[in-house]
Amino acid sequence: MWFKEIILETDRIKLIPIRETHKNELISASRDGDLSGLWFTFIPESDSFDSYIAKAIDDFKEDKGLAFVVIDKKSNTIIGTTRYTNATPEHRRLEIGFTWYAKTYQKTYVNTECKLLLLTHAFEVLKAVAVEFRTNWYNFQSRNAILRLGAKQDGVIRNHQIMPDGSFRDTVIFSIIESEWPTCKRSLQYKMTL
Repeated sequence: MWFKEIILETDRIKLIPIRETHKNELISASRDGDLSGLWFTFIPESDSFDSYIAKAIDDFKEDKGLAFVVIDKKSNTIIGTTRYTNATPEHRRLEIGFTWYAKTYQKTYVNTECKLLLLTHAFEVLKAVAVEFRTNWYNFQSRNAILRLGAKQDGVIRNHQIMPDGSFRDTVIFSIIESEWPTCKRSLQYKMTL
Protein backbone atom coordinates (compact mmCIF):
# COMPACT_ATOMS: atom_id res chain seq x y z
CA MET A 1 0.00 0.00 0.00
CA TRP A 2 1.30 3.42 -1.01
CA PHE A 3 -1.11 5.31 1.23
CA LYS A 4 -1.19 4.96 4.99
CA GLU A 5 -3.60 6.78 7.27
CA ILE A 6 -1.83 9.84 8.62
CA ILE A 7 -2.58 13.11 10.36
CA LEU A 8 -1.04 16.27 8.95
CA GLU A 9 -1.10 19.58 10.77
CA THR A 10 0.16 23.12 11.13
CA ASP A 11 -0.43 25.45 14.06
CA ARG A 12 -3.84 26.41 12.63
CA ILE A 13 -5.24 23.42 10.73
CA LYS A 14 -5.30 19.66 11.00
CA LEU A 15 -6.03 17.07 8.30
CA ILE A 16 -7.37 13.74 9.54
CA PRO A 17 -8.64 10.78 7.51
CA ILE A 18 -12.32 11.04 6.63
CA ARG A 19 -14.83 8.86 8.51
CA GLU A 20 -18.58 8.27 8.31
CA THR A 21 -18.86 10.08 11.65
CA HIS A 22 -17.77 13.32 9.95
CA LYS A 23 -20.90 13.49 7.81
CA ASN A 24 -22.92 16.01 9.81
CA GLU A 25 -20.01 18.41 10.26
CA LEU A 26 -19.23 18.23 6.54
CA ILE A 27 -22.87 18.99 5.72
CA SER A 28 -22.71 21.98 8.07
CA ALA A 29 -19.50 23.23 6.43
CA SER A 30 -21.00 22.87 2.95
CA ARG A 31 -23.99 25.00 3.99
CA ASP A 32 -21.65 27.91 4.76
CA GLY A 33 -21.86 29.49 1.31
CA ASP A 34 -24.40 26.97 -0.07
CA LEU A 35 -21.52 25.12 -1.74
CA SER A 36 -23.63 22.24 -3.09
CA GLY A 37 -25.50 24.81 -5.16
CA LEU A 38 -22.42 25.70 -7.22
CA TRP A 39 -23.03 24.39 -10.74
CA PHE A 40 -19.37 24.14 -11.77
CA THR A 41 -18.13 21.78 -9.07
CA PHE A 42 -19.09 18.52 -7.31
CA ILE A 43 -19.98 19.21 -3.70
CA PRO A 44 -22.67 16.79 -2.56
CA GLU A 45 -26.14 17.64 -1.42
CA SER A 46 -26.94 16.66 2.19
CA ASP A 47 -28.50 13.35 1.14
CA SER A 48 -25.43 12.36 -0.93
CA PHE A 49 -22.74 12.62 1.74
CA ASP A 50 -22.96 8.94 2.70
CA SER A 51 -21.93 7.82 -0.80
CA TYR A 52 -19.36 10.66 -1.06
CA ILE A 53 -17.63 9.46 2.11
CA ALA A 54 -18.00 5.77 1.22
CA LYS A 55 -16.30 6.34 -2.14
CA ALA A 56 -13.40 8.10 -0.42
CA ILE A 57 -12.97 5.22 2.02
CA ASP A 58 -13.19 2.62 -0.77
CA ASP A 59 -10.51 4.47 -2.75
CA PHE A 60 -8.21 4.28 0.26
CA LYS A 61 -8.80 0.53 0.59
CA GLU A 62 -7.91 0.15 -3.10
CA ASP A 63 -4.77 2.36 -2.70
CA LYS A 64 -6.19 4.94 -5.11
CA GLY A 65 -6.32 7.81 -2.64
CA LEU A 66 -6.62 9.14 0.88
CA ALA A 67 -9.30 11.64 1.89
CA PHE A 68 -9.13 14.08 4.79
CA VAL A 69 -11.42 16.39 6.66
CA VAL A 70 -9.95 19.82 7.33
CA ILE A 71 -10.20 20.97 10.94
CA ASP A 72 -9.80 24.55 12.14
CA LYS A 73 -7.79 24.00 15.33
CA LYS A 74 -8.93 27.24 16.98
CA SER A 75 -12.63 26.27 16.90
CA ASN A 76 -12.01 22.49 16.65
CA THR A 77 -14.57 22.25 13.82
CA ILE A 78 -14.52 20.62 10.42
CA ILE A 79 -14.41 23.32 7.76
CA GLY A 80 -14.05 21.25 4.59
CA THR A 81 -12.31 18.36 2.93
CA THR A 82 -9.48 17.52 0.53
CA ARG A 83 -7.89 14.34 -0.74
CA TYR A 84 -5.27 12.48 -2.65
CA THR A 85 -7.11 10.86 -5.54
CA ASN A 86 -6.64 9.16 -8.93
CA ALA A 87 -3.34 7.76 -7.71
CA THR A 88 -1.17 5.46 -9.79
CA PRO A 89 1.41 4.25 -7.26
CA GLU A 90 3.32 2.31 -9.92
CA HIS A 91 4.04 5.63 -11.66
CA ARG A 92 4.31 7.64 -8.40
CA ARG A 93 1.64 10.08 -9.59
CA LEU A 94 -1.42 11.37 -7.79
CA GLU A 95 -3.94 14.16 -7.86
CA ILE A 96 -4.96 16.49 -5.06
CA GLY A 97 -8.63 17.18 -5.46
CA PHE A 98 -12.16 17.15 -4.03
CA THR A 99 -11.02 20.23 -2.13
CA TRP A 100 -13.59 22.58 -0.72
CA TYR A 101 -13.86 24.78 2.33
CA ALA A 102 -16.74 26.55 4.04
CA LYS A 103 -17.17 30.01 2.51
CA THR A 104 -15.92 31.63 5.73
CA TYR A 105 -12.51 30.00 5.20
CA GLN A 106 -12.10 30.58 1.47
CA LYS A 107 -9.37 33.04 0.42
CA THR A 108 -7.66 32.67 3.80
CA TYR A 109 -4.55 30.85 5.02
CA VAL A 110 -6.39 27.50 4.93
CA ASN A 111 -5.77 26.50 1.31
CA THR A 112 -2.08 27.45 1.39
CA GLU A 113 -1.50 25.48 4.59
CA CYS A 114 -3.48 22.44 3.38
CA LYS A 115 -1.61 22.33 0.10
CA LEU A 116 1.76 22.74 1.79
CA LEU A 117 0.97 19.76 4.03
CA LEU A 118 -0.33 17.60 1.20
CA LEU A 119 2.43 18.46 -1.26
CA THR A 120 5.19 18.00 1.32
CA HIS A 121 3.87 14.53 2.17
CA ALA A 122 3.39 13.65 -1.51
CA PHE A 123 6.86 14.65 -2.65
CA GLU A 124 8.93 13.99 0.46
CA VAL A 125 7.29 10.88 1.95
CA LEU A 126 5.45 9.22 -0.94
CA LYS A 127 8.23 10.27 -3.35
CA ALA A 128 5.72 11.33 -6.01
CA VAL A 129 7.19 12.46 -9.32
CA ALA A 130 4.14 14.56 -10.21
CA VAL A 131 1.07 15.92 -8.44
CA GLU A 132 -1.94 16.94 -10.53
CA PHE A 133 -4.79 19.33 -9.88
CA ARG A 134 -7.98 19.30 -11.96
CA THR A 135 -10.86 21.74 -12.08
CA ASN A 136 -13.75 22.86 -14.21
CA TRP A 137 -12.89 25.42 -16.87
CA TYR A 138 -15.50 27.74 -15.32
CA ASN A 139 -14.19 27.43 -11.78
CA PHE A 140 -12.03 30.53 -12.07
CA GLN A 141 -11.50 30.81 -8.31
CA SER A 142 -10.08 27.29 -8.20
CA ARG A 143 -7.93 27.82 -11.29
CA ASN A 144 -6.40 30.95 -9.79
CA ALA A 145 -5.80 29.22 -6.45
CA ILE A 146 -4.00 26.36 -8.23
CA LEU A 147 -1.81 28.79 -10.15
CA ARG A 148 -0.93 30.59 -6.89
CA LEU A 149 0.46 27.28 -5.60
CA GLY A 150 3.03 27.31 -8.39
CA ALA A 151 1.39 24.63 -10.51
CA LYS A 152 1.57 24.90 -14.28
CA GLN A 153 -1.31 24.31 -16.66
CA ASP A 154 -0.80 21.10 -18.64
CA GLY A 155 -3.90 21.36 -20.79
CA VAL A 156 -7.66 21.12 -21.12
CA ILE A 157 -9.67 17.94 -21.66
CA ARG A 158 -12.77 19.06 -23.52
CA ASN A 159 -16.14 17.40 -22.82
CA HIS A 160 -14.33 15.43 -20.13
CA GLN A 161 -17.30 14.79 -17.84
CA ILE A 162 -21.07 15.00 -17.89
CA MET A 163 -22.31 17.21 -15.07
CA PRO A 164 -25.40 16.36 -12.99
CA ASP A 165 -27.46 18.84 -15.05
CA GLY A 166 -26.39 17.15 -18.31
CA SER A 167 -23.92 19.83 -19.40
CA PHE A 168 -20.37 18.93 -20.36
CA ARG A 169 -17.40 19.83 -18.20
CA ASP A 170 -14.12 20.89 -19.77
CA THR A 171 -11.42 19.93 -17.26
CA VAL A 172 -8.28 22.03 -16.83
CA ILE A 173 -5.28 20.00 -15.68
CA PHE A 174 -2.35 21.50 -13.77
CA SER A 175 0.66 19.84 -12.19
CA ILE A 176 3.74 20.32 -10.10
CA ILE A 177 6.61 17.98 -10.90
CA GLU A 178 9.33 16.71 -8.61
CA SER A 179 12.01 19.13 -9.84
CA GLU A 180 9.70 22.12 -9.25
CA TRP A 181 8.79 21.14 -5.71
CA PRO A 182 11.65 22.87 -3.80
CA THR A 183 10.79 26.26 -5.32
CA CYS A 184 7.04 25.74 -4.85
CA LYS A 185 7.63 24.74 -1.23
CA ARG A 186 9.68 27.86 -0.59
CA SER A 187 6.94 30.01 -2.13
CA LEU A 188 4.20 28.38 -0.02
CA GLN A 189 6.24 28.74 3.16
CA TYR A 190 6.77 32.42 2.35
CA LYS A 191 3.03 32.95 1.76
CA MET A 192 2.33 31.49 5.21
CA THR A 193 4.37 34.31 6.78
CA LEU A 194 2.32 37.08 5.15
